[in-house]
Amino acid sequence: MARLPILIAPDPRLKKIAKPVAAVDQRVARLMDDMLETMYQANGIGLAAPQVAILERVIVVDVADRDITDPAPLRLANPEIVWTSEERAVRNEGCLSLPDLYADVERPAAVKVRYLDESNRAREIEASDLLATCLQHEIDHLNGVLFVDHITKIRRDMFLRKLQKAKKAGTLPGSVPGTVAERVG
Repeated sequence: MARLPILIAPDPRLKKIAKPVAAVDQRVARLMDDMLETMYQANGIGLAAPQVAILERVIVVDVADRDITDPAPLRLANPEIVWTSEERAVRNEGCLSLPDLYADVERPAAVKVRYLDESNRAREIEASDLLATCLQHEIDHLNGVLFVDHITKIRRDMFLRKLQKAKKAGTLPGSVPGTVAERVG
C-alpha cells in the first residue's frame, strides 16, 4: 500500500465532479487500500478520491474509535444516497483537505447509501450518527462540495483566506512557502 498526497483547499481539483468507476477491479481495490492507509496516517475518519487528486467516485470511511476497538473500514465505489431522514443533526465537522478548520454543519441525521464494495458487489448501508455524517461528507467531495459550502459565505471565505495565508507562509503540513501545498498523511 502507498500513502497518497492529500490536496489542500482551495485547490481547484477539489471542486470538480468525480466520474463513476465502471467496476471495482484490482486497480480500484488497490486505490481503496491506499486511501485507507492515507486516511489512517492523517488521523482521518473518511477520505474521497478527489482529495488525493483522483476524480473517481470512490470513498473510504472508518468511524471506529481506534483507541478502544479494531478498525472497521468501509470501502465504497459509486456511493449514492438513496434515502435521507427528515430528522436533522448538527455535528462539528473537519476535513483533511481543510486542516485545523472545524464548523458545525447541519445534515440529515440518517441516510441509506447504495454502493459497490471492494469485491464489486452491490450493497446498501443504513447509517446514523457519526457514520451518516461521514458518508454524506465524503459523498459531497465526489460532487465537488466541501463541508464549508454548508456554512455561511462570510465564515467560508474567512476559512479559505486562512488556508491561503498558511500555504503562502509554508505553515501547513508538507507545504513549502509560496507553493500549492499537498499534505501527505
